[in-house]
Amino acid sequence: MTTLSNYVKKGGFYKAVVEDGSDIIFIIDYNGKIRYHNSSVKDTLGYTAKSLIGKNLLDFLLPSSQHEFNSIFAKIKRKRYHKAAEFQFLCKDGSYKYLELNSINLKQNEKIDGLILDCRDITQRKKDAEELQRAQKAKEQFLANISHEIRTPINGIAGMATLLGQRPNENDQAIYLSAIKSAADNLKVIINDILDLASIESGKLKFEQIGFNINDLLQSLIVTFNHQAQAKKINLSYELEEGASHIFLGDPVRLTQILTNLISNAIKFTPSGYVKVKCGLTKREKKNYYLKFEVTDSGIGIPKDKLATIFESFSQADTSVTRKYGGTGLGLTIVKQLVELQQGTVSVKSTVDKGSVFEFVLPYQKGDLKAGQQTNFSFGNATHKKLTGAKILLVEDNDINRLYATSILKTWGCHVESAENGFVAVEKVKNLSFDIVLMDIQMPVMDGFEATKQIRLLEKVKSQVPIIALTANASQKDIENCLAGGMDDCIAKPFTPEDLYRKLNQYHSSVKKPAAEVATVKPKAEEIVDLTYLRTMSNNNQVFITEMISTFIESMPMSIAEINTSLATRDWENLKRCIHKIKPSITLMGLHIAKTKAVELEEILLTKKPTEALPQLVKEFCSLLNAALKNLKKVI
Repeated sequence: MTTLSNYVKKGGFYKAVVEDGSDIIFIIDYNGKIRYHNSSVKDTLGYTAKSLIGKNLLDFLLPSSQHEFNSIFAKIKRKRYHKAAEFQFLCKDGSYKYLELNSINLKQNEKIDGLILDCRDITQRKKDAEELQRAQKAKEQFLANISHEIRTPINGIAGMATLLGQRPNENDQAIYLSAIKSAADNLKVIINDILDLASIESGKLKFEQIGFNINDLLQSLIVTFNHQAQAKKINLSYELEEGASHIFLGDPVRLTQILTNLISNAIKFTPSGYVKVKCGLTKREKKNYYLKFEVTDSGIGIPKDKLATIFESFSQADTSVTRKYGGTGLGLTIVKQLVELQQGTVSVKSTVDKGSVFEFVLPYQKGDLKAGQQTNFSFGNATHKKLTGAKILLVEDNDINRLYATSILKTWGCHVESAENGFVAVEKVKNLSFDIVLMDIQMPVMDGFEATKQIRLLEKVKSQVPIIALTANASQKDIENCLAGGMDDCIAKPFTPEDLYRKLNQYHSSVKKPAAEVATVKPKAEEIVDLTYLRTMSNNNQVFITEMISTFIESMPMSIAEINTSLATRDWENLKRCIHKIKPSITLMGLHIAKTKAVELEEILLTKKPTEALPQLVKEFCSLLNAALKNLKKVI
């Protein structure tokens, strides 16, 4: 009878196969004694060749799992084959690794009391599974939190609205209205957090490079949070060191967002005491000024074992914090990603019951007074006289939203016409003159995109009316779709009166002449380009403007050549695609006449039955683009 020892010695086939494999191969007897192992134990477990022979496999198992493995081992000895048994094996360095074994029982064919164990290292797979499970649990908790956070303000709004319907006295009315506004503001913060995170994770978030004053920004933030701090009797203050008291080039909106999250958290988690914001220059390298911001509070603090996870998505220190203080658990995730996307760093130090210090460092280049003049961080008590007499068409299918916007516009002295869908809007633009159209996107009968397309096909003057989208879909992709669809700008819902005023003032101030007068004047060559929009959206940042114009000058000749080639080869599909692709660039450069031509060409090409006039229209379109290139070269 062949013994197990003889089998190991003579088993050349098995030995040749297993020695070259990446899996660990053990041959053991029914008591667990190792009679052979291949060289893979070195790479995976750290043991040298033949060093485990004669030792018992069971002695290397994780002690707490030995009882469970013994029952598995008993099954293995009774079965011809056994698959996917997991156990933890002691490594040379003292750690344990997860192994998964498949066994072959030699009793059946060879009449030997022994087993071949084919073991694979699954440590990383187990870690990945645990991490996935932890992430899934965190997301489930996040969804539960979000559900609660959204329901709470909605219930508050509905409840207060019911009470208002009972005709309370003036004092109670003011209280109920204040509660509704507060609940709506909370709901807006939650939605913005979710949209911001989606935008960041999609990789489509872009950062501005405009001038801003650090002192103005910090002062505005303190004013914003002062009422909230005073209500909790918290001393809110800021300190700006001399080295950081300059105008810098960067994205003040994103910096404000970072600080808003940190200050809001500090006040939320500080029952009493103080919250202090500090900014100073930490170092300077060539053109970069590295500014260090600190937000310090005397609040509840964060346990040491939670500090490593608080910047992760959907995380708060623990669920009891969520229940007591609320929040989505996204604020610090957004902070971390916004900082790191700007090549900065963020960290936290905290002691339970004593407070926390959140610190981040961002690099900025120094700007000048001219670059910073356009940046304004507070709406203040700005007058609305500039909008008096402005003729606004409000296209909105929701009665409440229409009432809200109309009421605001009328208080500013605007003449307001309303339309409940895109079809009505197009008819009104045909028959009346407007300075600006506020266009909802999702509407019955005709949506905002189709309505905009129809307006852009009208006679020259009416087709050029500024159209500002009112959209609840506020991602970067949605904004790009609005611009590509022929709209001039977007306002995200829900919007504040300040949001609406800024946009209206931006476009109304650019209206130089009544529409009737403009219609009788033939545009001069130099009027083909209108950089008003580019200057306004960049806060007149000359560096940014020059970069955008240079990119346009560099890329447009290739697009013109492709358009001419498509026309020559009668490739109508590619011609349509080329024109559609450059429409956002045309909008950015303010090529209003060229944009009208582009819309007209697209409309013809959509029918897939090009008219005889098409070649002439394409020629005129390319001529406008070439004239624009010539003028833009003079600008820079």
